[in-house]
Amino acid sequence: MSTTSPETRLQLFTSVLAAVRTGIIVFDGEQRVVLWNRWIEQHSHLPASSVLGKPFGEVFPDMADGRTHIAIREALRNNFASLISQSLNKAPFPLFAGPADAASGTRLQQAIHVMPLEVAGLPRHCMVQITDVSTAVSRERKLREMAVELESQTLVDGLTGIANRRHFDLHLEDEFRRAKRTGLPLSLIMIDVDYFKDYNDNYGHQRGDECLVRIAGALGAVLNRSRDLLARYGGEEFAVILPDTGCDGALQLAETMRAEIEALELEHGHSGTATRVTVSLGVSTMAPDLLANSGSLIHAADRALYQAKRSGRNGVAVYNDEQAAKV
Repeated sequence: MSTTSPETRLQLFTSVLAAVRTGIIVFDGEQRVVLWNRWIEQHSHLPASSVLGKPFGEVFPDMADGRTHIAIREALRNNFASLISQSLNKAPFPLFAGPADAASGTRLQQAIHVMPLEVAGLPRHCMVQITDVSTAVSRERKLREMAVELESQTLVDGLTGIANRRHFDLHLEDEFRRAKRTGLPLSLIMIDVDYFKDYNDNYGHQRGDECLVRIAGALGAVLNRSRDLLARYGGEEFAVILPDTGCDGALQLAETMRAEIEALELEHGHSGTATRVTVSLGVSTMAPDLLANSGSLIHAADRALYQAKRSGRNGVAVYNDEQAAKV
C-alpha cells in the first residue's frame, strides 16, 4: 500500500504536468479555463495567470463555434470524446514553436484530443490534449515529395532528360483513348539516327551520348504544344506523339525535324549517307475508328521508318491507312 501523502501526490502531479511535452487545457462546465500547463504557456506565449477563469470564446475568439469549440461543448454536455482530424484541422490553436514563428504566423501542426472528465463532487469538466506533430507532418511531406520526384524520374530518360519509353507508352494510351472519344486523328513519328553504331564505334560512347543529347534538344525545340510528346524510344530511336494532328501536319513537322538535325552539322565521317549526323523518320496517321489499338499506330510508323531507311535514309516516309510512300 502506498504511503505517499495526498500533498506529495499533488506535487508529483503538478511536476508531471509541467514536464510533459504535450499541451493540456482543462475547461469547467461553463467552458472556463481551469488548467493551463507549462507547454501551453510556452507555445501560446500566454501565462496561465492571464487566462485562468476566462471562457473559451474569450481566450480563443477566432475559434469560437469552430470544430474544436463544438467538440468541447459535446464533451461537457453529452460526455462525448473527440479526436480532431489533423488533415482537416492542421493548426487550430494559435501555438508557435518560437517568437520568429509567432511573428510570421507559422503555427505548430497539431493533433487534438478532446476528452470529458468526471470530477467527484463537481460538474463535468473537459480536457483538451494538444500534441505537436509538426515534425511528423514535415517528414510525411518530404516523403511525398520524394515519391513524386521518384515517379517523375521513372518517366524521364536519364541521358537526354526527355520522356522515356514508359512515359511514351502511358501517354500514347491516354491520347489513343482521347482520340477514340473525340474522333480526331492521332499521329506518330518514329525517328532513328542513321548509322549510329558506326558513330559510336569510331567516336566513342561519350561522343555518342553527347550526340543523342544534342539530337533530343533539337527535336524538342520543334514542338510547341503541351500534349505533344518527344520520347527516347530506345537506344538511338526517338518517338513523337502528335494528338489532334492529321497526316499533312505530321509530315511537315517530321521534315522540319529532319532538317533541324542536319543543321546541327555534327560530324559523322563514317556514315553511309552524309558527312554529318542525319536521321530517318517514319510517320503514321490514322483516324481513331481505324485503330484497333495504339499498337497499330506504332506498327504503321515502324513500317514507314523501314521504308525511309530502305530508300536511302536522311528522309521521311509516311504510312497513311493502307499505304506507305517515300516523300
